Amino acid sequence: MKGLDTNVVIRYLVQDDPIQSALATHLIEQEFSETQRGFICHIVLCEVVWVLKTCYKRPKENLVEIIQTLMEIKQLSLQEPQVVWEALQIYKNSTADFSDVLLMMVNQLNGCEYTVSFDAKAAKLPGIVKLDPLV
Repeated sequence: MKGLDTNVVIRYLVQDDPIQSALATHLIEQEFSETQRGFICHIVLCEVVWVLKTCYKRPKENLVEIIQTLMEIKQLSLQEPQVVWEALQIYKNSTADFSDVLLMMVNQLNGCEYTVSFDAKAAKLPGIVKLDPLV
């Protein structure tokens, strides 16, 4: 298995650089297989969502579709795909960022009672508690 960096995944998805996109596509579609997969870790997945949302102005519905597509590509393996899937289901119906939802899910998986954050949108999730200043 070979790990993929965010920039390779972005070039594959967006196809906006003729040389790098062609290389990324060849790698994923020709060099990887069901037995020799490319690996996408949580960090890369969160960065991909952030880049597509921020730089490419992709709407949430499209981001959800892209994550689902990455999960279905046989030449790719995502870190803890069940956790990613569960986070994706929560993300669809929340105002929190995908990274916050995935963080909450990973923390729960690792025995955390809850996750503490200053982020008000993230704190709307059931597993995140907002850290407020002492009064």
